[in-house]
Amino acid sequence: MLALFWLVLFLLTACAFLVMLSLVGVEFYRLYKGSRAVLCPENHRQVAVALDARHAALTQLTGVPELRLAACTRWPERADCGRECLPDAVRAREFKDEIAASHSKPVYHLPVLLAAFVAWVIGAIWHSHYLLRSQWMAAAGLSRSEVHQLVWRLAPHLLTLAAPLLFAYGVAWLLARARKKGAFVGIADAVGLWAIVAGAALGMSGLRGLSPDLLWIELAYTFLASVVVGAIVGGLSGKLVDQTFAH
Repeated sequence: MLALFWLVLFLLTACAFLVMLSLVGVEFYRLYKGSRAVLCPENHRQVAVALDARHAALTQLTGVPELRLAACTRWPERADCGRECLPDAVRAREFKDEIAASHSKPVYHLPVLLAAFVAWVIGAIWHSHYLLRSQWMAAAGLSRSEVHQLVWRLAPHLLTLAAPLLFAYGVAWLLARARKKGAFVGIADAVGLWAIVAGAALGMSGLRGLSPDLLWIELAYTFLASVVVGAIVGGLSGKLVDQTFAH
């Protein structure tokens, strides 16, 4: 049973890490994609240029994005130019920014981080000896010594923090795409997302052998956490905002 637990833990952690990397890459791709109007330093006329958004997103995953031009209306005749317009191109807006802005709102990170932290605290209390630790240990088939081993390992704590953080970003993204806000709207979207994730998890062959008691304990916790996350993200987005983190 402990081996199965570690296998599921590893798979969920790997998936959460890959999804987080993908979200970061998508955000930077959206930031740098599209054509932009700049003044050419050579002839002082307006030209259309495009940044290499895919390269910028991939290099951002290593720490610092490497920005470069991918196209210009003066190319290929002037493809050997010095690219002095690159700083202006980075600052310029995509031609369709106004249209895109009408279809989505920014994702504010501070409410997401707060919601994930609160969900993590709820999980810590939920699985503590004050509430359901004894029932959880019995349902999972874990001894007290095995639980102590889990407590002193880093991977379980990273997972319990990464999972609500990823979920909170998913709720924030849904609200931003729909241009919605409010605690009740956030709860509705969060519960809907929870139902999809829970249904997919229950469909995994590796989880079908778990005891019903363990499944109900985890489903009840994740449902409660999703309600709290939806209320915080929906209610505070646009209010508790750190402008340096908002895109």
